[in-house]
Amino acid sequence: MNRLKLYVLLLCFVLSAAELKGPDGQKTSDKTENKDSEDTSVPKTKSDQETYKDLTNALNKEIQFLQDYATAIQISKAFDQEIEPEIDLQKMETQLEKLKDLKTTLLNTADPAWTEEEKESAGNSKSEKKEFNPQEILDALQPLPEELELDLTADMKEAKAQYEAAISKLERRAPDLVGAILQIKHSAERGYVPAKIKLAWSYIFGEGVELDVDKARKIFEELLEKGNAEAHAGMGFLYATGTSVPVSQARALVHYTLGAIANSDYAQMALAYRYWAGVTLPASCEKAMDLYMKVAHKVAGGVTLSGGLAVQRVRLVDEAEGGASALDTDLIEYYQLLAEKGDVQAQVGLGQLHFTGGRGVTLDLNKALHYFTQAAKTGNAVANAFLGKIYLEGGDGIKADNETAMRYFKKAAEMNNPIGQSGLGVMHLQGRGVAKDPTAAFKYFAMAANQGWVEGQLHLGFMYFGGIGVRRDFKQANKYFSLASQSGHVLALYHLALMHAQGLGVMRSCATAVELLKNVCERGPWSSRLMLAHAAWSARDTDSSLLQYLALAERGMEVAQSNAAYILDVGEGNVDADTRHARALQLWSRAASQGCAAARVKLGDYHYYGLGTPKDLDAAAHHYRLASEHLHSAQATFNLGFMHERGLGLVRDLHLAKRCYDLAADASPDARLPAALALARLHAHSAIESLLESLSQSPLAVIFISGDSILLSNWDLYLMTVLVGALGFVIYLRRPHQQAN
Repeated sequence: MNRLKLYVLLLCFVLSAAELKGPDGQKTSDKTENKDSEDTSVPKTKSDQETYKDLTNALNKEIQFLQDYATAIQISKAFDQEIEPEIDLQKMETQLEKLKDLKTTLLNTADPAWTEEEKESAGNSKSEKKEFNPQEILDALQPLPEELELDLTADMKEAKAQYEAAISKLERRAPDLVGAILQIKHSAERGYVPAKIKLAWSYIFGEGVELDVDKARKIFEELLEKGNAEAHAGMGFLYATGTSVPVSQARALVHYTLGAIANSDYAQMALAYRYWAGVTLPASCEKAMDLYMKVAHKVAGGVTLSGGLAVQRVRLVDEAEGGASALDTDLIEYYQLLAEKGDVQAQVGLGQLHFTGGRGVTLDLNKALHYFTQAAKTGNAVANAFLGKIYLEGGDGIKADNETAMRYFKKAAEMNNPIGQSGLGVMHLQGRGVAKDPTAAFKYFAMAANQGWVEGQLHLGFMYFGGIGVRRDFKQANKYFSLASQSGHVLALYHLALMHAQGLGVMRSCATAVELLKNVCERGPWSSRLMLAHAAWSARDTDSSLLQYLALAERGMEVAQSNAAYILDVGEGNVDADTRHARALQLWSRAASQGCAAARVKLGDYHYYGLGTPKDLDAAAHHYRLASEHLHSAQATFNLGFMHERGLGLVRDLHLAKRCYDLAADASPDARLPAALALARLHAHSAIESLLESLSQSPLAVIFISGDSILLSNWDLYLMTVLVGALGFVIYLRRPHQQAN
């Protein structure tokens, strides 16, 4: 019986196990087995599919990119040259076919078995079938050309040559400005796009043609339809300044952005400034640095080692207050008279002015050669050194001659002249007339740098930066670039900016890099327009001067911003009286944010008087305080004293007023007389207040007539104030004399 029970229990156990192994149990088992198999093979198959899909998508994008690239090349070249597109795309079509073949081959691969096990077996056993390798097709693709040039028609070639000849005249500042612009106009009429752009800006500036902004706008609008970058930049300027079109900063930003993408240096600078200063855009240092870097690279590429053209930056507000002008004609004529009589220093000075184009003097190497030759005959070291520079670089019909340059440099170097020493260093470094010798070059550059010559410092920076003849040392390179940048050398500023942008030898600083890059960009060839704008202002051509300054102000140049604001402030020329103060306030604000003391004072004045903005004494005091404490402006300090004296926007405090007047007198000699008068008035005012306070507490303040009490009348008080004020002024003026006695 017990055995029977045992058998029954065993039977029940077997039946229960059989149920577990039924159809459902088999599914569970299959799932488990599939799960195990998925752990080894399924994920890899899935990964292959994803890789396969990604590669296919990448090929599709590459094919689309090539097609778009070909179309863009056709359109842009046709628009730039105004001719029908005639591009041979056979090579590009071959590349497209190869990519399509690669795509088809991949799509036909039904079972891409790229597991590790099969890779190992494929490596161990040599298969007779050649495996497909996608890299072979990719390697066979030819690189895309950077730029496909078009064959110009004979008429277009002639128009281009005519335009380039005219630009060459303008760059030399030829006196025949009208003739040069006429050549550009003829070239534009033939359809040469760069000539059209130049003609449009000439209409805006009134340069060689009658000022006509509407004609310029029509040219820009015509080229906008063809996507021209400079046309976008021009329209951005018109919308930003409200010239010939209503003001629209939004549209200006759109045009600047499109122009910057298409590599317009004007649009790139305008957009970079707005990102840097946060003007109508959120401030972004990185975006500003990226845009400034593109323009700075162009500027640095066109600068010679001598530093390029010298540009005189004159603020009209300072000039109106008696500051130096850009060009003192009488002084130049006096120097010319002395030079013709044999004065060596005058000859050297005029030679340097014509060599660099400084103080508005025309850049003319032949005149510089004339004056330097006269001075060199007397053994002048500086004249010999500059003659070496002229013959080393050549230009304007002067043929470069290494032997002649070497002779003059040696004469100057023997007299311990740093310019001659630096010139010898250049010749040994480049192998000009002598064998290349970096060691000798380093020695000469060090001798020049020790005397503070900028080119010696610059070349030492290059040698340490590139490890030329010395061990590479970024800290030493940074040191010499910093020294050279203090003289404003463009190449020194540019390389110093690169080091700060990349953190080479210094801590990476985007803000410092942007400041330096902005400085480089503002020393580009367009900076010479500052002197042209000043010349137009001196010639009473206010409209032309204003538009030229506004164009440079959009590039972010502080001097141009303050000068344009000054012209709007005085209200001369064709300026809208209703909006001129508001426009001037905007420009004063932009110039003040870049550290212009006069602009900061003007901001205070505009808020004090309510010009272009509601009257706000607190804001006026704020701007005056900034100009006084940070920019050391005597005018701002004097104004703060006046506001303290009267209690305007500030707490009335005569002691602080006196302190401000004293500080103003110490800050500037021109402020001494106004400060003295203000202090005399302050002493008189203080004396009157003391007198009135004592009278108010004394019985003498009341006069008894016929039993009635009568207070002093206003006229009596006014007369008493004048008398006491005069007495206080006399006492104040005599006080130093009495102390001296």
